[in-house]
Parts: sequence; C-alpha cells; structure tokens
Amino acid sequence: MSVRKPKKKKEKKNIPQGLCYIQASFGNTLVTFTDPSGNALCWSSSGLLGFKGSRKGTPFVAQAVAEDAVKKAKECGVQAVDVFLKGPGSGREMTVRTIASMGIKIHSLRDVTPIPHNGCRPPKRRRI
Repeated sequence: MSVRKPKKKKEKKNIPQGLCYIQASFGNTLVTFTDPSGNALCWSSSGLLGFKGSRKGTPFVAQAVAEDAVKKAKECGVQAVDVFLKGPGSGREMTVRTIASMGIKIHSLRDVTPIPHNGCRPPKRRRI
C-alpha cells in the first residue's frame, strides 16, 4: 500500500513590473514576458495558437499572439513592462499596440535587433 503525499498548492506569482521580449521575424512572432531578473513567466507564439505557413508572419496573427501573452501575463500580476523589440517582421508595431491597448503600461521601448558592423565577406564578382 502506497501512502499519498498531500499536493502543494501552486503559488500564484505576483510580479507587477516585468520585461517583454518581442521577436518578430518574417515567418513568426514570439512574445515572452519575464520578471526583472529575466526568468520567463509566460510566452506565446503564432505556431502555439495554431497558425501555419506564411500566415504566421502577418500583423493579424501578431496581434493574436500579443493578446494571448498579455492574458497569461496578467494572471501573473504583470502591470507594467519594458519592451525589447527584435527582428524586421511585419508584426512589430501591432504587438506593441496590442500590449498597450490591453492595459499593460509600457515604460520603455528598445530595439535590440542585431545589426552587423561590416558583416560577412560578400561573394566574389560574377564573370560572364
């Protein structure tokens, strides 16, 4: 006979100030909410919501992803965020607008897209 241990109640997180990372590529949009030290609280992406193929990179889907992530973040008690944008995708503005319109205060907005400082060596010249 096995003795069951009483299950611990899951603690509800309450983090009023957090960080929001938005990664908007041409083919996908990811939104992650973290606490101030960078530990992920919740996240959402276009694939998670059931979108497939080229629709994943559209502004409409980016709005849906942001709404889903904000709902999860509000359950964790997030009220204000610093936003970090990364990538050239078409969902960049739409995600930020959606986060702001759903009642989360945006303290700062930073673009952290990696930009090459000279980049790779170009291919050699074509000879025709």
